[in-house]
Amino acid sequence: MFPIRDLRKKVIGFGGRILGEGMPKYLNSPETPLFNKGRALYLLEKAREVAGKTETLIIVEGYFDAIALHQAGLRNAVATMGTALTAEQVGELAKLAPVVHMALDADSAGQNAMLRGAEVAKKSHLELRVVPLPEGSDPADIVQREGGEAVRALVERSVPFVRFRVERALAQGDRTTPEG
Repeated sequence: MFPIRDLRKKVIGFGGRILGEGMPKYLNSPETPLFNKGRALYLLEKAREVAGKTETLIIVEGYFDAIALHQAGLRNAVATMGTALTAEQVGELAKLAPVVHMALDADSAGQNAMLRGAEVAKKSHLELRVVPLPEGSDPADIVQREGGEAVRALVERSVPFVRFRVERALAQGDRTTPEG
């Protein structure tokens, strides 16, 4: 179980990892006036202070990624709890830091989530950067295999979102034909 807190550090809901078959992998508290997972960001209350000092946040997909980054000393990490980035979450991020490093899983779902997140964030004044994770990995994997310094180095090598988008389009296109 993962307690989800607001910026005043009050518990507003819970997320749980299901151990068994036949249900979703993760299950959150039901939506209420107090808890809406489209508004909440996991560990935002802890990341707030560091974000104010560094003017950056790192956004990841899940509880374990955020916890792993905090344990590795990257205490400005927050998680979307498996949802796409929403306008409400972008608003919360923008209040705390002008730069957001997107360290979503290095798979097609993570890359698609970055594209959708950028669409949502384009009216904000956030500078979105993409952390180049090795194919098929997530931040928790890298912390476990290589340590926190490896993730910190990847964050430092993050690229502007527009560069990520262009490189992704070039990688997916057939550059051997005029049509491609």
